Amino acid sequence: FPCPQAERERMFHRGSGMNLTSGQYTAPIAGYYTFTATLHIGEPSRTPLAAAGRARMALTLLSVPAHSEQQRKKGQLCGGNRLRVLICVQSHCQHNSRLETVSQLESGADLFTISVTGVLYLQAGQYASVFVDNAAGSPVTVQSGSDFSAILLGV
Repeated sequence: FPCPQAERERMFHRGSGMNLTSGQYTAPIAGYYTFTATLHIGEPSRTPLAAAGRARMALTLLSVPAHSEQQRKKGQLCGGNRLRVLICVQSHCQHNSRLETVSQLESGADLFTISVTGVLYLQAGQYASVFVDNAAGSPVTVQSGSDFSAILLGV
């Protein structure tokens, strides 16, 4: 059904919750949010960096708690040549407050894209941010064009 112009414009309004400098989205109200992070990953020596003067998303590169021995036995992880991307609430990457994807890095690949998406519940004032866990053994760079978004689904 048709909706008034004013309503359509508000549907995709970029609110004040996203802070590109810190890489955090802060929930203005409590509710369920769908998050998506799409990162273009490349080796620093082989791929161009973001164009000068363009906004770049801040990310945190860190080691997050390792998977359990039970997950390793099930074959969910393959060797150490992997990259994990997580979206965590309040920088706590525990099982019930994160979204996660794991990708096996291909040798010789100059550039690839990795995405994580899902739903998390945030209280008003809580934040979510993107973390990259690089177990590949070689440096990688998040390239220009990567993005991070949040949309309130409901309370």
